[in-house]
Amino acid sequence: MVIAAFILGGGLLGLVLFLRWYPVFGGRWSREKFVNESGVTSSLAPGTSLSLFRDMAKGIPNDKPIKPISMNAIDIELFKAGQSQVIWFGHSAFLVKLGNKTLLLDPMFGKAPTPFPWFGNKRYSKQLPIDIDLLPAIDAVLLSHDHYDHLDYGSIQKLKHKVGRFYVPNGVGRHLRRWGIDPEKIHEFNWWEEAEFEGLNLACTPAIHFSGRYLLDNNSTLWCSWVIAHAEGKLFFSGDSGYGPHFKAIGEKYGPFNLTLMECGQYDNRWAAIHMLPEETVQAQLDVKGEMMIPIHWGAFKLAFHAWTDPIERISKAAQERGVAIASPRIGETVSIHNASYPSSIWWK
Repeated sequence: MVIAAFILGGGLLGLVLFLRWYPVFGGRWSREKFVNESGVTSSLAPGTSLSLFRDMAKGIPNDKPIKPISMNAIDIELFKAGQSQVIWFGHSAFLVKLGNKTLLLDPMFGKAPTPFPWFGNKRYSKQLPIDIDLLPAIDAVLLSHDHYDHLDYGSIQKLKHKVGRFYVPNGVGRHLRRWGIDPEKIHEFNWWEEAEFEGLNLACTPAIHFSGRYLLDNNSTLWCSWVIAHAEGKLFFSGDSGYGPHFKAIGEKYGPFNLTLMECGQYDNRWAAIHMLPEETVQAQLDVKGEMMIPIHWGAFKLAFHAWTDPIERISKAAQERGVAIASPRIGETVSIHNASYPSSIWWK
């Protein structure tokens, strides 16, 4: 019994030390807990685990591309010369140019959205449309929350020397500080707080989701959406969210928006409270008063039990039925915010 207790104690100590020192996990956990305005939690209904194991064993047809998906190579000099444009990297990562300011949104550029990138579901495209080292100086990075498919340790390490500021929801700054980011560059926000940055007006707005990077830090950092306003255009970035009344509140306070980047992917009826279904995304677009939408949170990783093309196919159908305009750019394709003709090719076929 003494030997067993010693082994168990050693194992627990080893686990605690691993959680404390493995840098990918981020900052030390906090006792502070954040909650959704609606009271929604990330807890699944009783008995759901059984159906999840069943679906994992069964598999899903067309759950990833047969071959690496095609991309547009980014001409970074052309991008730097332009104004009011965005480039999608797949999932929720965007390069944004508004006026003379260059932003990155949720720049997850890693191979897999896990703390151990040699495991897990690898990126569909196998590579990025541009090498990170070739990106221009980034005036600001905006993060929506700290999950691995949005906040990636390796990407931050490669980017941090060229980023001027980090705008993040409350608590996420401790991950960045642990990763060597100058604390003076980090600006943390609660919902409905605003900031002005050299011609840009930013607002940290609500979302219905959750946070956490390991077992002990669930909901100890905030999650959010972002409003990005400039004289040349106004954007809304949904982050991850279930559908709720916050979209209408955002639309009433900050809308209309020239372009929205709206979550549409990695959903399931079992967790629809924290990830919108495509039909709900269309309603959210109407709520925020968006003129044109790029559906995001798909096209890069398999994180749910639906076909990899299901998000864009379902939202295209729902948007057409309700008269909502959507754009479907390829990964790496430049999209002008004020373009009269947005990308509409069915490139995933």
